[in-house]
Amino acid sequence: MSTAMNIDLVIIHRRRIVNVFGQAASALCTVAAAGALLLIMGYIVREGVGALSIPFLVNLPHPVGVTGGGVANGIVGTIIIVGIAAAMAFPVGILVGVYLATKSHGHMTETLSYLADVLAGVPSIAVGIFAYVVLVAPLHHFSAFSASFAFAVLMLPLVIRATEAAIRLVPPTLREAAVALGATDYHVTVKCLLPAARSGIITGLLLALARVTGETAPLLFTAFGSQFWELDPNKPMAELSLQIFTYAISPYRDWHEQAWGGALLLVLAVFVLSLGARLLFRPSVGADR
Repeated sequence: MSTAMNIDLVIIHRRRIVNVFGQAASALCTVAAAGALLLIMGYIVREGVGALSIPFLVNLPHPVGVTGGGVANGIVGTIIIVGIAAAMAFPVGILVGVYLATKSHGHMTETLSYLADVLAGVPSIAVGIFAYVVLVAPLHHFSAFSASFAFAVLMLPLVIRATEAAIRLVPPTLREAAVALGATDYHVTVKCLLPAARSGIITGLLLALARVTGETAPLLFTAFGSQFWELDPNKPMAELSLQIFTYAISPYRDWHEQAWGGALLLVLAVFVLSLGARLLFRPSVGADR
């Protein structure tokens, strides 16, 4: 009896030691990840805050050798390109995600799920070349629409997976109750599943937006960039991340400062979107009562 108790105490003591080491390792990894993020964010803020000003936000780029200038056309171009991409990717991605979440069996479901996983791993530069072959080469000109098409392809698997995961987290009893009351599949999806999974879906949509907002490789083959105001999606258009890339590889110090300012704008945009989504879809205090 005493020997068995001693063995149990040794096992418990060993488990406590392992638990302490596991918690310490987890805390160390968390601190390292958070520290790296804060270091990157701090460096971007330090280098980019000096470039932020009203002229920087409202002016067009200046020619080489002329100081000043801004990225106003890149900001507007980013909104147009990403907006068109969202309009193309969000409806398709949400519909496919709903289908995968509600139809968990069948060859079509397995095929779509596999294709979504494969598409998520395709490099962005390969998607840019694909958009070039499909839209730019046949039409014989670069365009913002071709860039939006490339961005939509990149966003699609993220939207699909986010929608599928959010709907699968909805309790099955909610759907069963709606079916028991005589609701059709359409009404169950639109009136029950989508509202219940709204927070998770919106979070996935924002992640998809953040995923493509900083992409540059597809733009080299599609939007191509512009130094002027351009609002026609059928023509080459400036984009903020493309301007950052162009300025960063240039030998001019003034352009380097503007590149850091543009990077800070992108970071702030993603931060504001994420924070707004969390505040907007935060559950109320009495939601669980």
